Amino acid sequence: MAVVPLICSDTLSRVSSVISRDVKQFGKKYMFDSNEETCWNSDQGSTQWLTLEFPQTVTVSHVQIQFQGGFASRLCRLEGCRKGEELATVSDFYPEDVNSLQSFEVGPATLDKLKLTFENSTDFFGRIVVYHLSLLGHKLSGAGVGTPAQ
Repeated sequence: MAVVPLICSDTLSRVSSVISRDVKQFGKKYMFDSNEETCWNSDQGSTQWLTLEFPQTVTVSHVQIQFQGGFASRLCRLEGCRKGEELATVSDFYPEDVNSLQSFEVGPATLDKLKLTFENSTDFFGRIVVYHLSLLGHKLSGAGVGTPAQ
């Protein structure tokens, strides 16, 4: 069974910050718009994060991410949970400080909510710039299908 993109228009997303609160130019939606000229740009801070709530239960197996070089995370922590449960660590991965798209195998983890924490930024002020973020895996049909996140 081939993996498919899991983020859709019904996926709810939140981020820790947006630089200068300029959501029109640097908001979270630009991580998912497939436009290589737009991006999410966080404000400064030691740790930045993104949460996603999916409209249906999913199994995540891959993360694809493209940072702006100089504004990358050296450590990304992926956490997830099913509805009504507490977040638990799924995987840590270690991106390079480059402009190219990077792909990481994670889990697999079956979940309804996901949190991606960007730690140890390559930027002195802790800013993170993401041009592209995609989660790949499987969408599960029906509530309660699958196993809880590990």
